[in-house]
Formats: sequence, C-alpha cells, structure tokens
Amino acid sequence: MTTAHLGKGGALERRTPDAQDFVDMQASPEFQDLRRRLRRFVFPMTGLFLTWYFVYVLLATYAADFMATKVLGNINLGLILGLGQFVSTFVITALYVRFANRDLDPRSAAIREELEGPAQ
Repeated sequence: MTTAHLGKGGALERRTPDAQDFVDMQASPEFQDLRRRLRRFVFPMTGLFLTWYFVYVLLATYAADFMATKVLGNINLGLILGLGQFVSTFVITALYVRFANRDLDPRSAAIREELEGPAQ
C-alpha cells in the first residue's frame, strides 16, 4: 500500500491516510509481526515483575522474621529486597528501551513510511 504521491516537480509527498488505510495496515503481516514482537517482550516481562513484586509483598507480610534478617549492620533482607524493586524497574526499562530501539522502532518506521510516504 503506497500512499505517497508525486507532487509538484515530481517529488514524493506525504498524504494523510484515511481510516481505511489504518484498518488495512492493522491487518497487514508487517503490523501483526510488530504486535507479536511487542507482546513477546511485554507479557513475560510484566509477569516476571508482578511475580517478583507479589513475592516481596508476601514475604513482608508473612515472613517478617526472614525479612528482618540482618545482613550488614542495620541493613536487613527486607531493605535489600525493597531496593531491588527499584533496581529491577530500572533494569526492565533499560531492557525495553534497547529492545524497542533494536526491534520495534525500525519496523514501526517502515510501517509509517509505507502508510504515509517517505519523510520530507
């Protein structure tokens, strides 16, 4: 589906896609591949993080003695695991940014160019 057209002077111009163009693009194999790749990353990562979060909450609720175990001075396992929640959030964000830059962005740019025409 090419939506670019020749304008004045023979240069390719972008046009505004209509609703049917978007519906057609959503059904395209390229768009389906993009969605599949996104879901293959997002769903497992979300499941992993939520599991890790709920384990932390359950440990804090039902294993207070375990969480109060001293590791170094006044630092205990609960504090370390709590800080691990923040660390894991930043790690997941960094992994997603790397994944999106490498896998998603080039595909979405190609889909956009096919839908709207080349960038000017």
